[in-house]
Amino acid sequence: MSNLPDFLRIDSETRRVFLDGRNPAFYSDPNRVYALLHEHCPTFYWEEQRQWFFTGYDHVNALLRDRRFGRQILHIASREELGLPAPQPHLENFDLAERYSLLELEPPEHTRLRTLVNRAFVSRHIERLRPEIAELAEKLIDGFEKDGGTELLSSFADIIPVTMIARMIGIPDEMGPQLLAWSHAYVGMYMFKRTAEDEDAADRAAKEFADYVKDLIDERRRSPREDLLTHMIHTEHKGQYLTDDELVSTTIVLLNAGHEATVHQIGNSVRVILDGGLPPSELFRDDAATERTVEETLRICAPVHIFQRWALEDAEIDDLTFKRGDKVSLILAAANLDPKKFSDPLTFKPDRQEAPNLSFGAGIHFCIGAPLARLELNTVLPILFRRLPGMRIAKTPVVKDVYHFHGLERLDLSW
Repeated sequence: MSNLPDFLRIDSETRRVFLDGRNPAFYSDPNRVYALLHEHCPTFYWEEQRQWFFTGYDHVNALLRDRRFGRQILHIASREELGLPAPQPHLENFDLAERYSLLELEPPEHTRLRTLVNRAFVSRHIERLRPEIAELAEKLIDGFEKDGGTELLSSFADIIPVTMIARMIGIPDEMGPQLLAWSHAYVGMYMFKRTAEDEDAADRAAKEFADYVKDLIDERRRSPREDLLTHMIHTEHKGQYLTDDELVSTTIVLLNAGHEATVHQIGNSVRVILDGGLPPSELFRDDAATERTVEETLRICAPVHIFQRWALEDAEIDDLTFKRGDKVSLILAAANLDPKKFSDPLTFKPDRQEAPNLSFGAGIHFCIGAPLARLELNTVLPILFRRLPGMRIAKTPVVKDVYHFHGLERLDLSW
């Protein structure tokens, strides 16, 4: 195949793909590679990752909902049975923080935890935060509007989501920078070919994060407040309360998932809109247009690219047989670009009326924070473009090399 870049090789007959996930030419513009995979090999075995990957919209959508596949496997099989290595001692704190993560559990534990948290994230509750989000966005823009330029991630995108999720949980605003530092170290575990230093940093962050949350739990038991942490501590489900370990895991995952993806998506959305060349006055002319614009940015540049699933029983998908204990990966960002579902899929077209994007997943693990993320995006993007009408990209954006989470390290703007 002569049209392939040098870091990608595809054997369509065997469905084997050689792709260097750490090559900047790939992770800085993965959509071009996804288009080639859709053309030549939408379901493929990624040799470097030693795993089957699905990019087709219908396959990804179905697998997200397929109860034969789950986020965990050790609730039905032992490590020995599956040939999995023993837990690593140097990741003890990270593993403990993940043990009761909503992202990793299956029913019935997942159902119990999600039921206790879900009430706080339904759209009618979240909508009340709109004035607070808008006020924070306006205040941040006040701080840099007169400068004629800013680095958007550090001055705006980093601050809004972490501040809002921290306030919901009951964590003071001044903890924002520390929460970001812990979160960045924590997600280093999701890098391809992570180093021993990355793992040590993630474990250290997990311990410090957990210790902070435990102190907060003790404080809320003594002095309850009107916040999500107090709600989680004092609410029961079928006669059961969350244990301290469950409270710590749930708080950490809400903080990480509640801001990490939205930070990326604010940066991704601004870049796509500016690159797209359509007038922001039209894109954000009313609530309906704003919503369509936000959904199209979520489709074309999803903040989280990969989710993995374990086969909980033998299953056949796309003429492939999976045994219990096999792991598969679903590329949500590629499913959003499937030419069978989306016309001219690499083009930013906010007036589309095609399939819904899969950026927040589907099924029982559909992103619990999706209403909050959507509200933040629908609120802050129109304010940003209204306040800075001549906004443009001042330097080539710098893309993060954490491929699973796709976002920018820097986005320098001027006006």
